[in-house]
Amino acid sequence: MRRWLRRFGWEPFVPPFYWSATHLLRFLLLLLARWEVRGREHVPREGPLIVVSNHLSNADPPILAAAVLYRRIRYMAKAELFRFPIGVVMRLYGAFPVRRFEADARALLAAERILRHGGALGMFPEGHRSRTGYVGKPRPGTALIALRTGAPVLPCAIEGTEQLRNPLAVFRRPRIAVTIGQPFRLEQVKRPTEGDVSEATQRIFGAITALLPAKYLGPYTGSEAPHDGSDPPRD
Repeated sequence: MRRWLRRFGWEPFVPPFYWSATHLLRFLLLLLARWEVRGREHVPREGPLIVVSNHLSNADPPILAAAVLYRRIRYMAKAELFRFPIGVVMRLYGAFPVRRFEADARALLAAERILRHGGALGMFPEGHRSRTGYVGKPRPGTALIALRTGAPVLPCAIEGTEQLRNPLAVFRRPRIAVTIGQPFRLEQVKRPTEGDVSEATQRIFGAITALLPAKYLGPYTGSEAPHDGSDPPRD
């Protein structure tokens, strides 16, 4: 197996694993949760695409993939997740590592390569999952890639996955919903300035928060909802 991987890499195994896992999860969501997807008709069937969303749970990437369904999404994931054994699953799922909170040129180039080849890239602008259930401040990486590539951005909003931090929640059939908005483009800028990135970050994150119920919006987005030290939103 190691010799095969050195010669051919992970790619031959990725599509069958990804689609099998995605359809299995979709079946489990229909069985074990009150699962709802709105706006799937907005998903472009081909061409480069940056799928963006808020981030409530470690389960969000596969759940977002099951919601979008028509496209195989390649996710950036923190480099720590690529250690054995969980790293095997990450590779089979088609994810690639990024060193968070620093300028990771290799991850940036990998993301741009996916988009140049007409692929779908999944990103969570907050950079990490929310620990409070409320959306946090977005980071500039998503906007930088969107500006440099000019790829369409597909805003999505995930609701209810914060309940999955407790595995017993599945016995209560939690309500989990994904809303998919209209895709939009940012004007391509090969060398974006700090101002360009800041403006694009606000536009991307604004498109996400516009799809979310008010209960997920903390002070950063203009809501009066408590943000620190409070319980996460609940149904």
